[in-house]
Formats: sequence, C-alpha cells, structure tokens
Amino acid sequence: MSTQLRSSRLLWLPAVAATAVLVLTTALANPVSAHGSVVDPASRNYGCWQRWGGDFQNPRMATEDPMCWQAWQANPNAMWNWNGLFREGVAGDHRAAIPDGQLCSGGRTEGGRYNALDAVGAWRTAPVASNFRVRLHDQASHGADYIRVYVTRQGFDALTEPLGWDDLELVGQIGNTPASEWRQEANGVSIEIPAAAPGRTGRHVVYTIWQASHLDQSYYLCSDVDFSGGPGNPPPTTPPVTPPPSTPPPTTPPPGTPPPAGACTATYRVTGQWNGGFQGEVQVTAGGGAIKGWSVTWTYADGQRINSAWNATVTTSGTRVTARNVAHNGSLGAGASTTFGFVGSSGASNTAPVPTCTTVV
Repeated sequence: MSTQLRSSRLLWLPAVAATAVLVLTTALANPVSAHGSVVDPASRNYGCWQRWGGDFQNPRMATEDPMCWQAWQANPNAMWNWNGLFREGVAGDHRAAIPDGQLCSGGRTEGGRYNALDAVGAWRTAPVASNFRVRLHDQASHGADYIRVYVTRQGFDALTEPLGWDDLELVGQIGNTPASEWRQEANGVSIEIPAAAPGRTGRHVVYTIWQASHLDQSYYLCSDVDFSGGPGNPPPTTPPVTPPPSTPPPTTPPPGTPPPAGACTATYRVTGQWNGGFQGEVQVTAGGGAIKGWSVTWTYADGQRINSAWNATVTTSGTRVTARNVAHNGSLGAGASTTFGFVGSSGASNTAPVPTCTTVV
C-alpha cells in the first residue's frame, strides 16, 4: 500500500468522527428539529447512542453489543437522530401504516434510516418487573394527544421472530397531556406511563406509540426488556423447606415493606459473561418518598474492572466502584425505578457484590 493511500485513510477516520460529532451537536442544539424517544427502558437506537455515541468506531461493539454494531454499520444517523423516529399523517391508523416486521423502524420511515432497528436478534435488555413504568423524553416539549404502551405476549420469541401487531398486548396508556404537565428538565420535558404486564417471563419487546400534539406526528419506539424478577415479581419457584436456624435471625422489615422515605435500594446482576469479560446491570429503586439523585457503591472481591457504563457516571478506586445518576434518571418518584449498565473485565471468578444505595432528597 502506498504512503499516500495510508495517509489518506488515516486522515479519513478522524474526519468521519468529527463529522458525526458535528451532526450530533447540531441536532441537540436545535430544539426546533429535536423531538424525543423512550429513554427508560431505552429504545433501541437511543440505547445504542447512549452506550456507543462517544466510541462508535470501537470494534469491541461487534462482540459486546452485536445488534447495536449492525445498526451503526447500517446507518449511523439512526443513532445520531435517536429522537426522530416518527411518521406524519397516519391519522391514528397505525396498523395500516406500519406493516408487520417493520414496527421498530416505523414502517421504514425517513427513507429507511431506521431499518436496522427491525433486525431480529439479541438486543440488549433492561430488567423490569410485571408492574413497570415507561419514561419518555420530549426535547421539543410537544406534549401528547396520547401515549400507548404495548408488550409482546408470553410465548413470543424476540430472538427469532420479527415483531408483528398480533404479537402485542396493550398494557398501559395515557390520554391528552400537554407538555406543561410533564416533568420539566434541562433540555425538554419527560413523562412516565405506568404499565402492567402480568404473566411475563424472560425476554420481551415493549412497543410505545407516542402521538405528539403539535402535528399529526406519530413516534414508534421499540425497547427490549427482560421480566427477570425485578421488584414486584414473585420468585419463579417455591423455595424448599429448610430447618429453622439454631439462633434467632436478625430483625428485618417484613417482606414487601418499601424502604423509608428518602431511601433507595440497589440490585446488582450479571446479564452476560464471556471469556475475560461480562455485562452487568444495577436497578435503583426509590423508597417511600421521591428522591432527586442517587449514588450506588460496591466492592469487587475478584479483581473485576469496569470498562464502560451507560445511564450512570461510574468511577473506581481500587476495588471500590461508585456509580452516580446522570441528568435524566436522578429524580425518581416514590417506588419508581431506573437502571444503569456496564461492561467489565473479569478473571475465572466473577462474584456478584452487594451494592449500597444513598440518595439526594
């Protein structure tokens, strides 16, 4: 390869990165063209942007987050424009406008920009309970004529089946809600939609339709979740009978008692492992009162290291890890939850630590 060709390729890589950053900066700085998305549990393209927007050329994504990798390769603008997945003029007839198999791309809207979001495979999931909330962020403060939340029926295989309308069940909705009634944030507003999906286990797709109020503008948003026993879910099996302990157990609050007002709890779990690495998630749940921010700490026993994180700012000091909320997920109502995730390195052992949660009230 000639020196001139090598030089031109080296110059091309930073140019692409600079162009992408410029596109993202322009989109976020222009509230007129900004819209919104589901941020918890994150929509597919918002989650990919959150995890890899600052490192989207990293080849690690291909093995650590393969569905995001194929989406970035297909069209990076689907992630830079995570807030623009909508169609206009549908007039409420969503099923007629969006064919089966194309629900996550909004019927291949925006000239096919979001087509890769319809790809079937192991999209990264967020843990949820049978009763959960969908948080939608609206950068342009459009408000909603309505928001509807669907979940795939039990038995749907998200790893092998394309998503169709008959696979969905309506599990939550709100009606006309002007932006003035949403939660005010630094760069827009947000709202939470309660949902109840009893009987679900394992991997599912949450499908949200947001009918914005300023125009006949409909947003179609796929989020991947795992009904893996979060707060509110019963254990999967009845525990075996065991003999009583020889000494009285310590006094603890009765099962189901929420933490006191101003408190929070954190649950740590490993969601995937491979040789030399793993992916984990922590669910933070507010206690009996609203909180304005949270911090979770834990100590690793087996020399694990955090390499990257999303939905939290993570710092380490030796074996101690501290994760603090980011701007969009610090405020939680009483009993509300949010999650953050991370990718780490590990050796032969990967013992799950016990996290501690503290709050700002």
